[in-house]
Amino acid sequence: MAIDSSTDGRVQRGNETRRAVLGRAVQIASVEGLGALSIGRLASDLGLSKSGVFAGFGSKEELQLATVRAAKRIFYDRVVTPALERPEGVARLLALCEYWLEYSRGRVFDGGCFFYSVTAEFDAQPGPVRDALAEAALEWEGLVVGLVRAAEASGELPAGAEPEELAMLLTGLMDSANSLAVLHDDPSRYDRTMRAIRRLLGCPSVA
Repeated sequence: MAIDSSTDGRVQRGNETRRAVLGRAVQIASVEGLGALSIGRLASDLGLSKSGVFAGFGSKEELQLATVRAAKRIFYDRVVTPALERPEGVARLLALCEYWLEYSRGRVFDGGCFFYSVTAEFDAQPGPVRDALAEAALEWEGLVVGLVRAAEASGELPAGAEPEELAMLLTGLMDSANSLAVLHDDPSRYDRTMRAIRRLLGCPSVA
């Protein structure tokens, strides 16, 4: 069967446009929120036609959902995947926290943590976008709790640690570091937070 090169070219261009749009969309949303996204704005920012951008998404809601999915892939690539390559136990849990703080410090997203920035925008608005954000939050919480339980099972955590409570403390510390570091443009918040996390996990401080 002959391959239609013109069709392949259109598909490739469509995929490239979609990647460019989502690359810009995740940065806008991390600073201004998902509500700031629009087909027209993204087309203007990227020098594309509105019809070309619209063809890739079809609606503002689908654009928002695709942006959440794109941000989740970036987050996993930068934080979760490298952490899971570490040995199971406290080393893996500590690595997850370190990668998370570096993800915020390094401004992978211009506004700091993408999910911290956009969740408050939709937490009281029922609908598909809120559902996608809620699902992402539950996945993250479940991952942290699971790593805490694995570290507890290996006997590496301080006595009396309760997995759900410890996971809540860890994620709360990281969220606070992100928020305050962005607000005050103060990267020292990340260093202080990492020292606090090490104490919580019974790990020695590093210079």
